[in-house]
Amino acid sequence: MTIPRIKYIGRTISKHTIRQLKFIIPGAAITYAFNTHRVFLELLTRQDVEGQWGRLFAFASTGFEGLVITLFLYVLLVPWIHGLEPDYQSWRDSGILSSVIPILTTAILVGWSLLSFTLGRWSSLGYIKGLVGASGLYALTFGLLGLLPAPKVHRS
Repeated sequence: MTIPRIKYIGRTISKHTIRQLKFIIPGAAITYAFNTHRVFLELLTRQDVEGQWGRLFAFASTGFEGLVITLFLYVLLVPWIHGLEPDYQSWRDSGILSSVIPILTTAILVGWSLLSFTLGRWSSLGYIKGLVGASGLYALTFGLLGLLPAPKVHRS
């Protein structure tokens, strides 16, 4: 009885949404299983002298994640802001995307590495669980951001 219902749900949900769920579900499961969100909030609110470096690194990784989200939204909104449809396949040839995509990629790598190191060094997770927890948070973030629809430019 559940198999037809899954097929029915699969027909009503777009293929794009189902692809994004491949990031959202494991990311949310890892975040929940390792309690990464609570551990990270603990690092952000630490007041002891020993935890000040951990707090600083946690804020820095939050800054990079904020930069990633901002740049991702900017890339999504380029058609609406500038009134032109960028060719995402050949982004190196685009004046706008050729400068934003490398910064976005660097922010992803630095932010994820910093979060992994922070969770590994200054939390109870340790380095392996910290790395997996950071990956889960990033997968969840990218999955949720991927659900945002890209605006289309209407040509006249």
